[in-house]
Amino acid sequence: MSNRLHGPLDPAPDAGWEQAPPRKGFFTDTTVCIGCKACEVACKEWNAIPMDGDLDLLGSSYDNTGALGASTWRHVAFIEQPKPLGHQEPGLLRERSSVDLGMPSVRPAVDGDAAEGAESADGAGRMDFRWLMSSDVCKHCTHAACLDVCPTGSLFRTEFGTVVVQDDICNGCGYCVPACPFGVIERRKGDAGTRNVGIAQKCTLCYDRIGVGDMPACAKACPTESIQYGDLDELRERAQTRVETLHEQGVADARLYGEDPEDGIGGAGAMFLLLDEPEVYGLPPDPVVTTRDLPEMWRKAGLAAGALLAGAVLSFLGGRS
Repeated sequence: MSNRLHGPLDPAPDAGWEQAPPRKGFFTDTTVCIGCKACEVACKEWNAIPMDGDLDLLGSSYDNTGALGASTWRHVAFIEQPKPLGHQEPGLLRERSSVDLGMPSVRPAVDGDAAEGAESADGAGRMDFRWLMSSDVCKHCTHAACLDVCPTGSLFRTEFGTVVVQDDICNGCGYCVPACPFGVIERRKGDAGTRNVGIAQKCTLCYDRIGVGDMPACAKACPTESIQYGDLDELRERAQTRVETLHEQGVADARLYGEDPEDGIGGAGAMFLLLDEPEVYGLPPDPVVTTRDLPEMWRKAGLAAGALLAGAVLSFLGGRS
């Protein structure tokens, strides 16, 4: 490996694990997510994660957790999108390939109808909505910047290729927080009695469970198998097959996210099947490990320091003469 700050290509062996098992990970198929939040609950229960406003509604959607954080290792996002019904004027709204989620719809009356709630014969002017639901989680990046910047070794690579925080070693410096390109890891907030307060926290992919051959709590609790756990190579194949199936069914917007080993993080340990652009789900479109340019930055800083030192020496010698 030419540049260790870019991260490994085969994470566990590079981290020193001999005869490591196949790399493990998640494949989240958002097309079958029903937003039940069983994964959020199971994650909190198994990992003893404290409450963090989990019962407070945001007021803008059914999403009550808002984002991933130190006390939210699984986050079910609810994205409401307008979708045209019936005939639409050209340019009024792009027709989307959508999946019927069986959710409540909003169908306002057409202007000029004699009776409230009446609809035109061809459905012109009517709008419906679809909810895109997705259970987000730490990506367990192949090139993990949080590992690069941790000064204590609290963050480490497991034999399964995942990234885990050791609570008893973390000193709460927070360097890992801005290093994550996904905004996943945070220091836990709370009063003095809160468990692991001030310590960096994130998903461990249930390291204690998979180490004894069990499934992560979120995957085991998911009633629709939207969250799938297994060997990462097998999951990539399964995800690609699912996308091809959806394309054959006319769902042209279906795409994979995080499955490409050639992307800016070397591929993720948690990949997603999306029905729209990554930005719609709050995901960066082209994530890059934030420590990628550090070697070049240090080189340029060294050259600049050397130039300043040389200038100071020449100035000193010139002044003496």
